[in-house]
Amino acid sequence: MQIRELSVPGAYELTPRQFGDPRGVFLEWFTAGSFAGAAGHAFGLEQANLSVSAAGVLRGVHFADIPPGQAKYVTCPKGAVLDVAVDIRVGSPTFGQWDSVLLDDVDRRAIYLPEGVGHAFMSLEDDSTVLYLCSSGYAPEREHGIHPLDPELGIEWPTTARDGSPLVPQLSAKDEVAPTLAQALAAGTLPDAGTVEAYVAGLRRRAHEDPTPA
Repeated sequence: MQIRELSVPGAYELTPRQFGDPRGVFLEWFTAGSFAGAAGHAFGLEQANLSVSAAGVLRGVHFADIPPGQAKYVTCPKGAVLDVAVDIRVGSPTFGQWDSVLLDDVDRRAIYLPEGVGHAFMSLEDDSTVLYLCSSGYAPEREHGIHPLDPELGIEWPTTARDGSPLVPQLSAKDEVAPTLAQALAAGTLPDAGTVEAYVAGLRRRAHEDPTPA
């Protein structure tokens, strides 16, 4: 497993080794040891999600209140998506910055998004399938969003699908009315970098006290 930290601190791109033969391909898209080696703590799995999206579907930017937040470990076993991590931690040196990873059924990469980092993706092909491992369960009262087309964020979403056809962003009704980054900041819904850092430090401290993977 090759692991690279993104320009959004604490977020990682993970590229697995693939073993192919005439029967097909085998790979490990998540291993507790390699994850803990990068993040400094175990991944506490509480929920696993799957979504299927048409070309152009744009989901996010989503995040959850800290604590406990919701860290995500995401891959795309079928199709292709551009997956984006957004630093929305108020007080972070990289606040407002974003980075992206192409998740597809060729390189079969994964992305890890820690607590306090916004998550969004655009589907580049019909029926693109995304798998999410989540560190906490879905709780509507703790969930928030930022409009993925907010000019202040300036995310460079693809305009061409995998087959070369033009892409038109398709948002859910909820994401269509999501606030901008500035509006979310003014409303006080964004996570505080210090609070996030303290929470993650607690995870690492517990991992040091009990090194057995969860």
